[in-house]
Amino acid sequence: MRHRGERAPGPLATLRPWLRLLARRRGRLAAGAALMALTLLSAIGLLALSGWFITASALTGALLAAGMAASLDVYVPGGGIRLFAVTRTVSRYLERLYNHDTVLRLLADLRARLFAVIAGLDAQALMRHRASDWLNRLTADIDTLDALFLRLLAPAGVALLAILGLVGLLAAWAPPVGLALGLLLLAGWLWLTLGQARLGLAAGRRQGADREALRGRLIEQLQGLAELETYGSLGHHRREVEALEARFYRDQRRLGAWVALGNALVTLLVGTALVLALWLAARAWAAGELSGPLAVMMPLAALAMSEALAGLPAAFTWLGATWGAAERLNGLAERSRPAAEAARGEEAPAGALGVALERVSLTYPGALAPALDDVSLHLAPGERLALCGASGAGKSSVAALVLRQLAPSGGRIRLGGVALADWPEAALRRRVAALTQRVDLLDDSLAANLRLARPDATEGELWAALAWVDLDAWAESLPQGLATRVGEGGRRLSGGQARRLALARLHLLEPDLVLLDEPFAGLDADTVARLAPRLDAWLAGRAVIYLVHQLTGGPFDPPGVDRALRLEEGRLGGYT
Repeated sequence: MRHRGERAPGPLATLRPWLRLLARRRGRLAAGAALMALTLLSAIGLLALSGWFITASALTGALLAAGMAASLDVYVPGGGIRLFAVTRTVSRYLERLYNHDTVLRLLADLRARLFAVIAGLDAQALMRHRASDWLNRLTADIDTLDALFLRLLAPAGVALLAILGLVGLLAAWAPPVGLALGLLLLAGWLWLTLGQARLGLAAGRRQGADREALRGRLIEQLQGLAELETYGSLGHHRREVEALEARFYRDQRRLGAWVALGNALVTLLVGTALVLALWLAARAWAAGELSGPLAVMMPLAALAMSEALAGLPAAFTWLGATWGAAERLNGLAERSRPAAEAARGEEAPAGALGVALERVSLTYPGALAPALDDVSLHLAPGERLALCGASGAGKSSVAALVLRQLAPSGGRIRLGGVALADWPEAALRRRVAALTQRVDLLDDSLAANLRLARPDATEGELWAALAWVDLDAWAESLPQGLATRVGEGGRRLSGGQARRLALARLHLLEPDLVLLDEPFAGLDADTVARLAPRLDAWLAGRAVIYLVHQLTGGPFDPPGVDRALRLEEGRLGGYT
């Protein structure tokens, strides 16, 4: 996190983590850049050699018509022209195919890295943004970063090499021509990269942030249309959206103007290089230092540089958008919690687990009051504790702390006698599990959703888990059985079926510490009567924390509870 007065890192420092990620595929990147260079070399060679050959043929024909002896080997330059033409076509096709395949691989790397970062964020960090904002990070921001290789690094590098190669080639025949074109083209290259980037930097950085804000405001307006209309705020909200939209399009027009300026400068630069090469080559020819065909070849070679420079203005004018995307993604990485695998060396204990909260407090960002205040409780291995309280009392916050989805603002949490922060991530997720009010199901098959708990589970074990929650007969009646897709978020299932599927997944995991938040919420009384004894038997020997509104008289009375505590406004209120 940056503090006030601290300067923001520059583009290079911001992009460095993503450049390191690209370097993992340096072999593919080098091959793609080589194909790009081969395409450009073939284009320059084709135009330059064609100009030389046409001029040499015309001069030879003129000499023969004048009755003078002259000869010209047409086979070698003719073969060279065909070689350059075929190579240019083939290499361009291969370059586009290969480089786009490389970019797709890079996008997969970038998204995998970002997903790992998001998975490392705690619940407080995740709640700072909407789901649409996280989706924007995974799509729009990552798509913006694909410009790093395909539109920024490779084209600029290849263009620079082409300029140096052309200057060296022309200087071998006429040093003044090579020196003059080198100075002109290098100055133009610097402007088309650094100069254009400087022009569009501020507007480009705003584009990504404004696009995200605009999407968020539009989603707010669509989802909350009734409330905004009811409270008379729709007009104000709409004016804010329109102001944001106006700034977004104003920056787009500004960037478009800078790109147009860059394109005009490319045309001017190449035209000036052509005229300069023609003038200097003509002077060298008049002085007898160059042959006529070479004098014609040089300006045509300069003209071919338009292919190398044409893509630079648009790419570098939008460098600010790439910088802004990298800056936002780097901010996520800074807020992610350290990997638990880097714990300070303590081993996760074997056997049954207990948990202890020692004077734990938790305050959410921007909250007026703490969610938990000086909470201390101890759960012995194999003990069952009912944590009671009204909605908002802090029960879910306790669960999030024990699951390490949140870090406490104060106090300590120990799991199995080991500090919770020191637990390896894989061991924690395998041995501590929860059934919360929210059931998360992926748009995949029944089998895939069950195997989230145990990837190596056999089909027989999956059917046994479904039978444990009375879903086996229903699953057998489906045409595709375990291969049936549940839909996005489980929308093809009823609420009760989704709840029982989550309970079956918990059964497959076989954890040592279980947190159950109203486990049978939404189920009818007959189903609860059948499943409750099975749950009671399965929980034997495990440490359990029930999160319930009240211990008795609710839709489900927790069986075998050893102790009950009540939470009131984030503080333990004693036994119930």
